[in-house]
Amino acid sequence: MPSRRDFLRASALAGGALSLGDLRPLHGATPAPATRPREIPRAATPLRILILGGTGLTGPFQVRYALARGHAVTVFNRGRHNERLPEGVTELRGDRNLHEVAPLKGQDWDVVLDNPTTLPFWVRDVGEILRDHTGHYIFTSTISVYDPKGQRAITEDSPLLPYTGGDPVAVTPEAFRANFAELYGPLKAASEREAAKWFGNRVTIIRPGLIVGPGDASFRFTYWPHRISQGGEILAPGDGTDPVQVIDSRDLAEWTIRMAEARAFGTYNAAGPRSELTMAGQLHGIRAAFDGTTEVRFTWVPAEFLAEHQVSPWGEMPTWLPGSDPESVIARTSNARALAAGLTFRPLATSAVDALAWFREQPEAARAQIGKAAGLAPDKEKAVLAAWHAR
Repeated sequence: MPSRRDFLRASALAGGALSLGDLRPLHGATPAPATRPREIPRAATPLRILILGGTGLTGPFQVRYALARGHAVTVFNRGRHNERLPEGVTELRGDRNLHEVAPLKGQDWDVVLDNPTTLPFWVRDVGEILRDHTGHYIFTSTISVYDPKGQRAITEDSPLLPYTGGDPVAVTPEAFRANFAELYGPLKAASEREAAKWFGNRVTIIRPGLIVGPGDASFRFTYWPHRISQGGEILAPGDGTDPVQVIDSRDLAEWTIRMAEARAFGTYNAAGPRSELTMAGQLHGIRAAFDGTTEVRFTWVPAEFLAEHQVSPWGEMPTWLPGSDPESVIARTSNARALAAGLTFRPLATSAVDALAWFREQPEAARAQIGKAAGLAPDKEKAVLAAWHAR
């Protein structure tokens, strides 16, 4: 059966086929539809912040939150999706795949946020220019850097996946795309080491879990609010007790800005929520976010039966890994260090409602990815449910 890493590759390929330019922007400078406007207090000390990226999943929320806190924000990217950015942002353009980082020369920033980097040479290129021009480098990594073998839980000190292919800085974008599932975690870990090489103890490493909410073009989490909103009998995986960890992109983005303000160095797992969440807790929590006029019935089907009928965990059953999967330990990632450093979480219901609202605004070609890139196709769900009832 496809593994979680197979799905990482599949979702990356789907994201490439469906460019971010095909998606609706994240409401400009306004909050998502189901989110109430809120007062954001100004930071005690304004910072000069450089965000490498800034137009992906977390970047637009980082930008808006930083501006609201009174910081001066510069973004550096290829300029392809800058319509996602609000007014008040300084824009620099360059393609890091092509080593185009010259626009970063001759300027100083209090903090640099590196969001999109997977390839170590991206870190090397900016490190050569910025190591003496910033006091803080925040690298967004992933919990996929951890080697799950033999682990019962994951902490920041757990073993990392090794890169065994020679010099990781020599890996090209083409080689990375050709072997995405195998290289993603090891190269993220190698990029972390490259960051430490250039910025020393001025580095913060943030390792998020599954990032969800409005703007997630993979629809990995969004499948569940979408499917639950349709009602009827819903195929649910396992017995409901398997652990789940997700973090809203806005919670991750805003906490990253607060970490910059606090000059909090070190490594942190940005996994959520605050306390343990099971698959049943997730689905019923999403269900509770919507009105009760639509009948919803969850039918829990054992992992063994799903495997027999070629229903893949994580891909067709998003956010779920059965306890028998060697990688299921990733859903038991400790976030204690991040909580102590001020990481907070929106209610699950807010993430679900806002993700669904954004999804419904997307073009038909984007919404058609539900049941293809992520989630179970309706016909297959009906067939598997029928087989389960007839067993």
